[in-house]
Amino acid sequence: MASRWWRWRRGCSWRPAGRSSGPGSPGGVGPRAAADARAQMPYFHFVKRLTSAFPNVYSISRFHHTTPAACCHSKTRSGEKYTDPFKLGWRDLKGLYEDIRKELLISTTELKEMSEYYFDGKGKAFRPIIVVLMARACNIHHNNSRDVQASQRSIALIAEMIHTASLVHDDVIDDASSRRGKHTVNKIWGEKKAVLAGDLILSAASIALARIGNTTVISILTQVIEDLVRGEFLQLGSKQNEDERFAHYLEKTFKKTASLIANSCKAVSILGCPDPVVHEIAYQYGKNVGIAFQLIDDVLDFTSCSDQMGKPTSADLKLGLATGPVLFASQQFPEMNAMIMRRFNLPGDVDRARQYVLQSDGVQQTTYLAQRYCHEAIKEISKLRPSPERDALIQLSEIVLTRDK
Repeated sequence: MASRWWRWRRGCSWRPAGRSSGPGSPGGVGPRAAADARAQMPYFHFVKRLTSAFPNVYSISRFHHTTPAACCHSKTRSGEKYTDPFKLGWRDLKGLYEDIRKELLISTTELKEMSEYYFDGKGKAFRPIIVVLMARACNIHHNNSRDVQASQRSIALIAEMIHTASLVHDDVIDDASSRRGKHTVNKIWGEKKAVLAGDLILSAASIALARIGNTTVISILTQVIEDLVRGEFLQLGSKQNEDERFAHYLEKTFKKTASLIANSCKAVSILGCPDPVVHEIAYQYGKNVGIAFQLIDDVLDFTSCSDQMGKPTSADLKLGLATGPVLFASQQFPEMNAMIMRRFNLPGDVDRARQYVLQSDGVQQTTYLAQRYCHEAIKEISKLRPSPERDALIQLSEIVLTRDK
């Protein structure tokens, strides 16, 4: 009997008494047997621990997007007037992209153009913002210093460079044609040159990292590059067992997205504060926000439009990927499991799977899980001494949930 891993969720209004008709199925299916509904089933222990830590915190009856203002507080928890986290972070990031371009010391005109292509100032700079806010929050917590060290700012640049290099490589693997509202590097210059451009950005980031001269920080951020590769390999695979499938998905999400944020936050905390407790707070905040960020990204693949996202929607299904909304939806529509295992490669699979997701509570369930991760991030960062930067990180974790692109 299949494990009902979706029963981990507490406090949410959805209770699947039965299964509604899916696309292509003329009638519904009656309620499952009471014994089946009451059976105790195993689930991925990490999610169990996560949800049991704060039961009934959120209750969602339907998914909806709200503006950040509706979610954020008018005053920070330290009592100071609320400041936009992005404006606060940009104080330390002036000239960010110019400084990155200086790191890309390239004589060949074409390679220079390719490597600088995404450093045009049009990205969200989400990772550098988190890094400099975390640096200030940790510095203030440690010795009330309100300055960001040059080495800490360098981590922000390096994080953005590693992230961008991974995008260039991902677009080659996925054969993507658009990102951030424009053609991808591989679409313009071809796959071989795109791979080389991504490699060059990574090498420039490695040189900048070596200049910092802290072996612990170097080790932490090289772990990120390993995680990116391992995460991509995880994405290429799949699991037959439902519990293993969801664990596989969360592990891939951590390695491909959250590891960079978590370890960059830890790196700046090490550079600014000797306390290992603070290092762990920074890491846990980054990890939880990073996972939530990707969960919402997976939701937006179903609820947003291509113009908003700057890239095609339903892209994950077309790539054969089963993300959170799909995995949750498959519990209401078990016929999706066959499509998941064949990676949606038969004609009509992508459209049918999308309809199943939209008819299910997959989007709501994934959003709810993202809320839990953000709640955990807030709990961690709240352990630091109050400061505008600490409170901006709290606000940023909330903004993650309400973004629409």
